[in-house]
Amino acid sequence: MTARQMCAWAKKAASDWPHDVASIGYPGPVVHGKPVREPYNLAKGWVGFDYAKALGCPVKIINDAAMQALGSYQGGRMLFLGLGTGLGSAMIVDGVVEPMELAHLPYKHGKTYEDYLGIKGLKRLGKKEWRHYVASVVEELRTALLADYVILGGGNAEKIKAPPPKTRLGNNDNAFLGGYRLWSMPNSNKCI
Repeated sequence: MTARQMCAWAKKAASDWPHDVASIGYPGPVVHGKPVREPYNLAKGWVGFDYAKALGCPVKIINDAAMQALGSYQGGRMLFLGLGTGLGSAMIVDGVVEPMELAHLPYKHGKTYEDYLGIKGLKRLGKKEWRHYVASVVEELRTALLADYVILGGGNAEKIKAPPPKTRLGNNDNAFLGGYRLWSMPNSNKCI
């Protein structure tokens, strides 16, 4: 999918919805409200694209994992891990959102966190071993980042039978609340 295709689809899908603004959860790094690198799992053409012009309204862009995290946040220090095609990650500390790029950091045996927790890891390892790695990484990151709790979101979170301690399953629908909260934030990264 390209940025142009996404905007055309979104504009058509929301054509009969009353709206003044749009929020975009971008599958890659976003700095100062703009994508800074082409997405790893989509077509090129997202960086430098004029989203406001294509959608016909003001737009705020945030990393997609950060948007779902924003909608899942319930105070304190929260780590969000999005288990999907790749691995999304964000941390919210006392209402301040900090998108992270943990996916492509080295993890084990020359592979990245995404290679273990993303869809490729699920297919390569099988559900049982994949769940083991999810639980292990959640505990390691929760401890290292001093998170009060962890939210596992993304499309593959539903494949987790029993979340690790201090962890709960999120829901992709929380991204809608995150998009709404994005416009109610007093500055670019404070959510509550």
